[in-house]
Amino acid sequence: MILETLAESTRKRVEKAKREIPPDVLKERIAGIKNSRGPFAFEKALKGNGISFICEVKKASPSKGEIAPDFPYKTIAREYEEAGARAISVLTEPEYFKGHDRYLEEISTLVSIPVLRKDFIVDAYQIYEAKLLGADAVLLICSLMDTQTLKEYMGICDGLGLSALVEAHTREEVLSALEAGARVIGVNNRNLRTFEVDIRTCITLREMVPDHIVYVAESGIQSREDIAMLEKHGVDAVLIGEALMRSPDKKAMLACLKGCHDA
Repeated sequence: MILETLAESTRKRVEKAKREIPPDVLKERIAGIKNSRGPFAFEKALKGNGISFICEVKKASPSKGEIAPDFPYKTIAREYEEAGARAISVLTEPEYFKGHDRYLEEISTLVSIPVLRKDFIVDAYQIYEAKLLGADAVLLICSLMDTQTLKEYMGICDGLGLSALVEAHTREEVLSALEAGARVIGVNNRNLRTFEVDIRTCITLREMVPDHIVYVAESGIQSREDIAMLEKHGVDAVLIGEALMRSPDKKAMLACLKGCHDA
């Protein structure tokens, strides 16, 4: 299965990182670090008026291969901010998504809007890494952990002032996210075990999530029509990667997704 392969690859990467920078040393390095955007900036940003856009900086994916051969990631991040993104998602998984910690670190210092570390969190160590790299939020995927572990990881995030985007794909996973106390729940329209996409997934599961929790739709969002449909069903935010990354004019593309007001 693709998800298990990604998780195993990540575990090996984390073990290597721990040998290079032991957990105690990592925690010492982040002591006293305060993000200039303030604690929980990510979830606060998504509570603004209208639907919020989380725009993704992504070079490749296992299902699509290389998406952006030319990858001026800092320029892309600036364009997203200038075009009105509320937050930026940065892939740091190196093997299958061709991401890098450096992308997150540099983008975090470059933009004023919150930055999400998009990776496969399988160890608490990665949450502390995210803080050191300047992230405002991390992705926690329900299918990679049980409810108790999810709650534990969210507690670590809270202690560091980081938001957790808790990702679900099924009713059972949404229930796990709710039981763990998630404040931001993202429903991935892509099945991470098969990589099949159905944008109706996030609409079907919307009724399960109370209105005070930020509800994010992820994957498969391609057009203004998609956005309008999601808005109609009470989605608070959308995370968009491929549609923007494939566009030669990302500002114009984001403007069109928002309603072409600025195009």
